[in-house]
Amino acid sequence: MATKLSRRTVLGTAGALAGSTALGLTTASGEGEAPRIELRLLETSDLHMFVLDWDYYHAKLDPTVGFSNVATLIRKARSEAANTLLFDNGDFLQGNPLADYVAHQPAPSAANIHPIIALMTDLGYDAIGLGNHEFNYGLEFLENTLAGAPFPVVCANVARAGGAPFLPPHAILTRTLKDTAGSEQQLRIGVIGFVPPQIMMWDKARLDGKLETSDIVLAAKKLVPELRAKCDVLVALCHAGINADPWVEGMENAALHLAAVPGFDLILTGHSHRVFPGPKYAGREGVDAVAGRLNGVPAIMPGFWGSHLGLADLTLKRDGDRWSVEKASVETRPIYKRDQGKVEPLAARDAAVAARIMSAHDATVAWVEEPVGSTDGPLHSYFCWAGFDPPTALVNAAQTWYARPLLAGTPFAGLPLLSSSSLFRAGYTPDSFIDIAPGKTSLRQVADLYIYSSNAVTALKVTGAQIHEWLEYSARAFNTIDPAQTAPQALVDKRIPSYNFDIISGLEYRIDVTRPARYDGKGQLSAQNRRILDLRFEGAPIDPAREFVVVTNNHRADSRGSIAALAACPIVLRAPDTNQDAVVRYFKSQPTVAAQHAFPWSFAQTGRPATVYFDSGMAAPDHIAGRPGLALLGPGEPGYTRIGLTLA
Repeated sequence: MATKLSRRTVLGTAGALAGSTALGLTTASGEGEAPRIELRLLETSDLHMFVLDWDYYHAKLDPTVGFSNVATLIRKARSEAANTLLFDNGDFLQGNPLADYVAHQPAPSAANIHPIIALMTDLGYDAIGLGNHEFNYGLEFLENTLAGAPFPVVCANVARAGGAPFLPPHAILTRTLKDTAGSEQQLRIGVIGFVPPQIMMWDKARLDGKLETSDIVLAAKKLVPELRAKCDVLVALCHAGINADPWVEGMENAALHLAAVPGFDLILTGHSHRVFPGPKYAGREGVDAVAGRLNGVPAIMPGFWGSHLGLADLTLKRDGDRWSVEKASVETRPIYKRDQGKVEPLAARDAAVAARIMSAHDATVAWVEEPVGSTDGPLHSYFCWAGFDPPTALVNAAQTWYARPLLAGTPFAGLPLLSSSSLFRAGYTPDSFIDIAPGKTSLRQVADLYIYSSNAVTALKVTGAQIHEWLEYSARAFNTIDPAQTAPQALVDKRIPSYNFDIISGLEYRIDVTRPARYDGKGQLSAQNRRILDLRFEGAPIDPAREFVVVTNNHRADSRGSIAALAACPIVLRAPDTNQDAVVRYFKSQPTVAAQHAFPWSFAQTGRPATVYFDSGMAAPDHIAGRPGLALLGPGEPGYTRIGLTLA
């Protein structure tokens, strides 16, 4: 008789299938043994409406993205296993020009189903959860979109204001499956969804007074015991990343702590745009980055924009009148690989998916090619980490131009007006750089300048002292450089997203990267020194008590509490237009837009020459001539060119 194993006993190795068992091909159990079911669960997450393998910002094929290509992997994974279920873990609705185009069309309805819901229906999704970006187009648009879904949509930690459910918190899927002996068995699969509670900050203007959120872990502790009693397998659709810090209420990336709540058989994660299992999570307490376990529970995170398909194979054993997980293996399957910087596709487009979306895709391509103006010079972001950054300077100029008349006649009209924007296209992927030639400029290129189409223009009233702390918070994006070291040193701390490096125009300041960052990677004050030196306004040292208005976006303004010094800063403007719209209007307001504006920051001198480096796009060598202090160092990480910079 086989030894009885508990539901949490897990075997198998991540990244590989456990022989024929994982493929649902196990021979019939011996006489007297309990029957078994081989169950395969598939996950997509963070699709962001990248349906086709197409780059809308550069008008070219992109084999590193595409739901259409993941669909090919889905069909293959299903062909290998007798019993499969398919889930999506959120952030499917917003994220590129195709999403924006669809959002500008007549509202989705039963007769006009949103394309992504139609595609999920075609592919036979069993259930989906929500991500934070589902709320970016407003609550009405989201509800109209979900009305066309024939499968359950679950979210356990979002309610309507007053406590009424927004969506069902969970669902129980009853499926008739084949066991390893070929007999039919009924299985109850519980599915529960979670979203970062920070949506109430990030989309405050759209959700305030309409929804309320609760903590992911606390919601699970409340709901899971009763749900667990009703199902054989319990799956979490957790749109949150993996943070190994101690749990605190309201934690954004709470997947690891969710896994510690008793009852789960599988955690489907997302939000962080990473791959799990994978080496980036090695060494974190409670995380097995090889086998794919969070606090002992199998878990998957399948990249972003359709880069991977998540896959879990569970062997279920009959235990009385219930089923329990005997063993499990997890993996992620990519749609491409990089070989010496070159992309090799691993999954072709699925023809049916491509055909379903082609009409909307063609309309989007035509829409984004409409001209909106012209520039008098090139705009590229290849050297933005060295302070040469025409795109961000232009965005800040556009935001200032847009906000000034809106503030006229208000009590804040007399305050100096500054503008803050971030590095959005600074090498997130090897193709994530801006490169716009002089001349006519299309809507597609403007969207490349400001990619977050749902961000709305918002302004804060701040003091000079608060600006100083804001910039110190941003300067944590750089590593601490040792000027005594002769070998080139990595300039950028890649753990800090580039969109957290804010650049404030209308000022002048220097950044001393030889000093430790005042704020650590988590945004906490960690050192009393300062990196921001010689901070000036109109040529004079900034007065810490002087008040300013800084134009930014609603995400930064509404989550300003993450920068402690800004927590109490009042919002003085909520504009009716998006930041992207402001840039479009700026282009349309003049025959030719100046490509060159003042760059507010530079590096402080280091006393002795020190060489640093950062990775840039493959076309960077075409633009390096005439850039003092910069040099080509050869290949960087796969797909990148390495740029050296001398700090002197």
